Amino acid sequence: MTAKVIADDAEALAVAAALAEEFRVGAPERDAERRLPRAELDRLSASGLPAVTVPAAYGGADVRQETLAEIFRLLASADASLAQIPQSHFVYVNVIHRQGTPEQREFFFGEVLAGRRFGNAQSEAGTRHVQDIRTRLEQQADGSYALTGVKQYATGALFADWIPVLARTEDDNLHVAYVPREAEGLTVVDDWDGMGQRTTASGTVRLDAVHVPADRVLPHHLTFQGPQLHGAVAQLLHAAIDAGIAGGALAEAAEFVRTKSRPWFESGFEKATEDPLLIQRFGELALQVRATEALLGAAGRAVDAARADLTDDSAAEASIAVAAAKAHAAATAVEVADALFEVSGTRSALNSLNLHRHWRDARTHTLHDPARWKIQHIGRYVLSGTKPPRHGLL
Repeated sequence: MTAKVIADDAEALAVAAALAEEFRVGAPERDAERRLPRAELDRLSASGLPAVTVPAAYGGADVRQETLAEIFRLLASADASLAQIPQSHFVYVNVIHRQGTPEQREFFFGEVLAGRRFGNAQSEAGTRHVQDIRTRLEQQADGSYALTGVKQYATGALFADWIPVLARTEDDNLHVAYVPREAEGLTVVDDWDGMGQRTTASGTVRLDAVHVPADRVLPHHLTFQGPQLHGAVAQLLHAAIDAGIAGGALAEAAEFVRTKSRPWFESGFEKATEDPLLIQRFGELALQVRATEALLGAAGRAVDAARADLTDDSAAEASIAVAAAKAHAAATAVEVADALFEVSGTRSALNSLNLHRHWRDARTHTLHDPARWKIQHIGRYVLSGTKPPRHGLL
């Protein structure tokens, strides 16, 4: 694949906006038919957007995180499943930036600039909790590794060129192994059957003694031994997806009311758009969406500020700003996607219209990690100045 190389933030946003409009057209049908977006992902890769965080020293645009969040918001407003697929891609590009050797950066950033996609294989089912990683990297006599385990919720793996795998070595330290999609012993199973985000193909990855050269393994545990933005960057993109779902649902509700809704007979108006009760409700929902988008922008700027001067204090401020954006965006996405039916009326519930995809996507995506714990960390930070933990999920 030949991929375009995007020059700067402005071009990245323009490309994202154009692709969002393109992807919006077929989103309801893709979801209804569970038609996987392979052609759309190829368009995304060819556009150069997946390479926009590659450092300038390696030929990339190195866009601001505020810009990256807006890219995801735009894409998710059109198709939340499609926007979710590259989230892990950017997370694991970030791991290379943070922990890669010069040689690893040269190789993998070159792959990204050429349009190659990263998937993910990190979560596991049946363990004690989300950080109980049992997949193992066993070092061989020649210095390479054998990788064995089973991963679930592996969004992007089915469409990937490289699958980053979270695994532990014999000393129990966490590493990321970058494995080619077609590696012997690696199997990707398309068994995702979530009610929402139907076309992410977030299925199972099985690893049976997969051979991994030593130079394809990065020491991820080192990321958390000092100030870090790994979690803030990952969560910022999740918040952007929720914000996009909310904005997309609000826009579709407004269009439905403008073009298809009848006024309630007691209102005395000829058009639904003249009903003051509907006007009030749309105003309330718009306030929620605008607040979420403002928090998202503030969080992106906090992450950018911390990237420029990374300290314990700046990392904490970035994590708290992202936590606030994510908690608010999650609530807003679910509320607005639900209110779509409230303001649009009975006809909006027709299965053939597939307007319920917004709610299904919101309800599914917001289950990634509980907002209640984010609010706890925000409260401790405000009351006692307690910095949030460095566990990569905040």
